[in-house]
Amino acid sequence: MGQRLDNRLKAALWMCGAIASFTAMAVSGRAIQTELSTFELMFWRSLIGFVIIAGIVLVLHRKAPVTLRPVRPGLHAARHLVHFAGQNLWFYGLMLIPLSQLVALEFTMPIWVALLAPLFLGERFTPTRVLVALIGFAGILIVARPGTQELNIGHLAAMGAAIGFALNLMLTKRIMRDDSVICVLFWMSLSQGILALGLSLWTGFHWPGAHLWGWLLVIGVTGLSAHYALTSALALVPATVVAPMEFFRLPIISLVGLWLYAEALDPFVFAGAAVIFLANWINYRAARHDGAAVALPRQRL
Repeated sequence: MGQRLDNRLKAALWMCGAIASFTAMAVSGRAIQTELSTFELMFWRSLIGFVIIAGIVLVLHRKAPVTLRPVRPGLHAARHLVHFAGQNLWFYGLMLIPLSQLVALEFTMPIWVALLAPLFLGERFTPTRVLVALIGFAGILIVARPGTQELNIGHLAAMGAAIGFALNLMLTKRIMRDDSVICVLFWMSLSQGILALGLSLWTGFHWPGAHLWGWLLVIGVTGLSAHYALTSALALVPATVVAPMEFFRLPIISLVGLWLYAEALDPFVFAGAAVIFLANWINYRAARHDGAAVALPRQRL
């Protein structure tokens, strides 16, 4: 009993770190995009992440050989593309809709996994998946409230980001059967950095002003620290414990939006997020009962 409580406390502390990292990523992303495009942001983020990962590889290689050759390069390429698209859409939506709406719509990612898994992973399309989808989309309608407020491309970007993250998670599931996390992160940072640089040069590359370098460093570091903290929490306690902790990010990011950007606290966003959480919880319980893998928010390396 004591060990279980100790692990839960450690997991809660790791989740505090993950939520702080994700929040810092959102704030720094907004600050950077006042001058740079999403492609330029992704280039600098990938470059900083690659330097960090390369340093970790060098340290680990002194103790034991580190395998960086992917077993299935084609799957890696597909994963990097959908993750790149999802991340760019997330940062694009970040500038167009309130932080709370962005996060609430992002939480639909596990619902998209439930819908797309039969196509990409060969899993059964069950009545529970239909129920999860219906409940989840009801939550989306509560958050977006079409007809009562102006919808813009930011809402579509947030939904597109959730779909991209869902595809990324399913591809990662297949890749991790053969390759290590270090291998995935190494090639992800390198390939996305090259892709982002090419698109930045094509659309117009701008050198960051001196006042942006601190924000770029924050976004590069938090892009890795958030996922490390989340993975560490999942290693200590079951996903049923971690999932509710992850959803605490919504009230926190809402308060940050109120404090920094004067974004109103919208009760409909919280109500919609609660419905989306219910859909995710039903999805998780059904998957655990069937022995299937479960997709939780933000598991996207």
